[in-house]
Amino acid sequence: MDFDIYLHLIACNNIGKEIQKIHNLLPPENSMSMFDEYEKKKRQQVSLMRSLMDYGIGVIIVVMGLFLFFRNQLDIDFNDLYPPNKGDKFLGVLFVAYGIWRIYRGYKKNYFR
Repeated sequence: MDFDIYLHLIACNNIGKEIQKIHNLLPPENSMSMFDEYEKKKRQQVSLMRSLMDYGIGVIIVVMGLFLFFRNQLDIDFNDLYPPNKGDKFLGVLFVAYGIWRIYRGYKKNYFR
Protein backbone atom coordinates (compact mmCIF):
# COMPACT_ATOMS: atom_id res chain seq x y z
CA MET A 1 0.00 0.00 0.00
CA ASP A 2 1.42 3.38 -1.00
CA PHE A 3 1.04 5.83 1.90
CA ASP A 4 2.25 8.89 -0.02
CA ILE A 5 -0.98 8.96 -1.98
CA TYR A 6 -3.00 9.02 1.23
CA LEU A 7 -1.00 11.95 2.66
CA HIS A 8 -2.08 14.25 -0.15
CA LEU A 9 -5.63 13.06 -0.79
CA ILE A 10 -8.77 14.43 0.70
CA ALA A 11 -10.95 11.68 2.03
CA CYS A 12 -14.72 11.83 1.94
CA ASN A 13 -16.85 9.96 4.49
CA ASN A 14 -19.83 9.94 2.21
CA ILE A 15 -20.36 11.68 -1.10
CA GLY A 16 -21.84 15.13 -0.55
CA LYS A 17 -21.19 15.13 3.19
CA GLU A 18 -18.28 16.33 5.28
CA ILE A 19 -14.79 16.61 3.70
CA GLN A 20 -11.94 15.65 5.98
CA LYS A 21 -8.21 16.29 5.46
CA ILE A 22 -5.88 13.45 6.31
CA HIS A 23 -2.59 15.41 6.28
CA ASN A 24 -0.97 18.16 8.34
CA LEU A 25 0.92 19.93 5.57
CA LEU A 26 1.03 23.73 5.31
CA PRO A 27 -1.22 25.28 2.71
CA PRO A 28 0.61 26.22 -0.48
CA GLU A 29 0.04 29.97 0.08
CA ASN A 30 2.26 29.99 3.19
CA SER A 31 5.08 28.11 1.54
CA MET A 32 4.97 30.41 -1.49
CA SER A 33 5.07 33.51 0.70
CA MET A 34 8.14 32.16 2.51
CA PHE A 35 9.77 31.56 -0.84
CA ASP A 36 8.81 35.04 -1.99
CA GLU A 37 10.28 36.54 1.21
CA TYR A 38 13.53 34.66 0.62
CA GLU A 39 13.69 35.83 -2.99
CA LYS A 40 12.95 39.43 -1.96
CA LYS A 41 15.71 39.35 0.67
CA LYS A 42 18.15 37.80 -1.80
CA ARG A 43 17.35 40.46 -4.43
CA GLN A 44 17.85 43.23 -1.87
CA GLN A 45 21.27 41.83 -0.95
CA VAL A 46 22.30 41.50 -4.60
CA SER A 47 21.00 45.01 -5.31
CA LEU A 48 23.01 46.43 -2.39
CA MET A 49 26.21 44.72 -3.53
CA ARG A 50 25.74 45.84 -7.14
CA SER A 51 25.05 49.42 -6.10
CA LEU A 52 28.18 49.47 -3.92
CA MET A 53 30.17 48.10 -6.83
CA ASP A 54 28.71 50.76 -9.15
CA TYR A 55 29.58 53.50 -6.65
CA GLY A 56 33.16 52.26 -6.29
CA ILE A 57 33.83 51.73 -9.98
CA GLY A 58 32.13 55.03 -10.81
CA VAL A 59 34.37 56.96 -8.41
CA ILE A 60 37.50 55.26 -9.77
CA ILE A 61 36.54 56.03 -13.37
CA VAL A 62 35.71 59.67 -12.55
CA VAL A 63 39.11 60.08 -10.86
CA MET A 64 40.83 58.56 -13.89
CA GLY A 65 38.91 60.90 -16.19
CA LEU A 66 39.85 63.94 -14.12
CA PHE A 67 43.48 62.82 -14.19
CA LEU A 68 43.40 62.50 -17.97
CA PHE A 69 41.65 65.83 -18.40
CA PHE A 70 43.94 67.83 -16.10
CA ARG A 71 47.22 65.95 -16.51
CA ASN A 72 48.87 68.71 -18.55
CA GLN A 73 48.59 70.96 -15.47
CA LEU A 74 50.26 68.37 -13.22
CA ASP A 75 54.03 68.29 -12.90
CA ILE A 76 54.77 64.55 -13.23
CA ASP A 77 57.48 62.61 -15.07
CA PHE A 78 54.85 60.74 -17.06
CA ASN A 79 54.11 63.96 -18.99
CA ASP A 80 57.73 64.08 -20.20
CA LEU A 81 57.56 60.56 -21.63
CA TYR A 82 54.07 60.92 -23.12
CA PRO A 83 53.10 64.56 -23.64
CA PRO A 84 49.37 65.34 -23.23
CA ASN A 85 47.26 66.00 -26.31
CA LYS A 86 43.60 66.54 -27.25
CA GLY A 87 42.90 62.81 -27.17
CA ASP A 88 43.61 62.77 -23.44
CA LYS A 89 41.04 65.51 -22.87
CA PHE A 90 38.49 63.66 -25.00
CA LEU A 91 39.07 60.42 -23.08
CA GLY A 92 38.92 62.34 -19.81
CA VAL A 93 35.49 63.71 -20.66
CA LEU A 94 34.28 60.25 -21.71
CA PHE A 95 35.58 58.69 -18.49
CA VAL A 96 33.93 61.35 -16.33
CA ALA A 97 30.60 60.93 -18.15
CA TYR A 98 30.72 57.14 -17.84
CA GLY A 99 31.74 57.33 -14.18
CA ILE A 100 28.85 59.67 -13.39
CA TRP A 101 26.48 57.30 -15.19
CA ARG A 102 27.78 54.38 -13.07
CA ILE A 103 27.25 56.37 -9.88
CA TYR A 104 23.73 57.27 -11.02
CA ARG A 105 22.97 53.62 -11.80
CA GLY A 106 24.11 52.66 -8.31
CA TYR A 107 21.84 55.34 -6.88
CA LYS A 108 18.75 54.21 -8.86
CA LYS A 109 19.20 50.44 -8.22
CA ASN A 110 17.06 49.37 -11.20
CA TYR A 111 18.68 45.95 -11.52
CA PHE A 112 15.64 43.62 -11.54
CA ARG A 113 13.03 45.76 -13.31
